[in-house]
Amino acid sequence: MMKQAAAAVVGGALAVGSVPVVLSAMGFTGAGIAASSIAAKMMSAAAIANGGGVSAGSLVAILQSVGAAGLSTSSNILLASVGSVLGAYLGKSPSSLPAEPEAEGNEATENVPQDEPPKPPLKSEKHEE
Repeated sequence: MMKQAAAAVVGGALAVGSVPVVLSAMGFTGAGIAASSIAAKMMSAAAIANGGGVSAGSLVAILQSVGAAGLSTSSNILLASVGSVLGAYLGKSPSSLPAEPEAEGNEATENVPQDEPPKPPLKSEKHEE
């Protein structure tokens, strides 16, 4: 149980801490979009698609806002919660996970022949129009 709680804490902290690092690595920085970065390519594609400008509320605009100012408190709480749940799930011990069903005896697990061959599909009648 302690291992799962520790994994939840690590998952939450990792989720919140990794967002600024990933956005900065993509080129969404506090000083603006970095030249020759993924963010610059995204901005170029968005500007071409919108006839020369990046529209407010677009993915590029939102990511630039987060890259420059960071996430809001409520967004950080939500991100930490999701990261904690994922961390707790991944931190479960193998004994607490459901067991996979095992094949009995020498039975094959794949390509088992059926008792009866499959029936051919019914032929549809052609209607004249």
